[in-house]
Amino acid sequence: MAVATGGQSWQCVLVAWGDKYPPAEINRLVTAIRARSRGPDRYVLLTDRDRLELDAGIEQRRIPDWYLQEELLKGGCQAKLCLFEAGVLPVDMPAIYLDLDTMVLGDISQLLTVLDRPDAIAILQSAILPFGVFARWLSRRTGGRRYARGNSSIVVFHPAHSAYVAEQFRALFARHGTSGLKSLRADERFISWVAQPVMRAVPGRMVVKFPTEYMLPWRWLVYLRAGLPWVRRRRAGLLAVTFPGMKLKGEDLAALPEGATFTDRKGRRLFWSDWALGSLRAKIIAYYRSGDASGGP
Repeated sequence: MAVATGGQSWQCVLVAWGDKYPPAEINRLVTAIRARSRGPDRYVLLTDRDRLELDAGIEQRRIPDWYLQEELLKGGCQAKLCLFEAGVLPVDMPAIYLDLDTMVLGDISQLLTVLDRPDAIAILQSAILPFGVFARWLSRRTGGRRYARGNSSIVVFHPAHSAYVAEQFRALFARHGTSGLKSLRADERFISWVAQPVMRAVPGRMVVKFPTEYMLPWRWLVYLRAGLPWVRRRRAGLLAVTFPGMKLKGEDLAALPEGATFTDRKGRRLFWSDWALGSLRAKIIAYYRSGDASGGP
């Protein structure tokens, strides 16, 4: 049975290195969370430098230097595993981590219900094989060569029970680097592999990846899917949408003319219309273009 949120305390965790996300974008995300969510009791930004002009309610903590080596800052984003490093985050309450390219639409404290045990770790499902009993059996059966994988745009976990993730990554990285084992090639691969026995999926009724949910190679299939009543209902209740790996950031999407199309590196096509996106298009425009992170349609 899932843990009820009730009055449970929790902390919202963000990570930033480099100059990709200016303070205004970080503040906008925090404003949206604050306006729509119960809590959190603490906002923590893990950062490689002191960042000026941030909301006064955001506590800045330094990313340990070990995670800032060049090899860990590339496409695999292994530096994000600093989330699990002992002593980096307070251990007095569970945490919800969000990528900075996340648009918050509802009360993300509801994500805490996914943690059905104190040591569970939840991320978005991204592979065909789902997290669950069969995936755990397959992982044991294959010695960890086959396992369910997810996407770490959202991570729900408790810092008091997850330091082993960073500890084991450090040990394996020292022996293999990031390319010696498949599980070391990306932060989300490693989280999925090392924590497979306790992995949980953030449900698609709560959070989706924009490219996976709204982009397909064929216009007719995008429109067909968007018109299904149960899909419309599920999308209307989403708590957040993430934009991982998108060349177009939220601001870029909001500036597109109606009817524009865009194709990503996987051949998936974005159709910038209400027929394809429903109410989400207006929400993106309100959130990013008009600056209304605290409200919106």
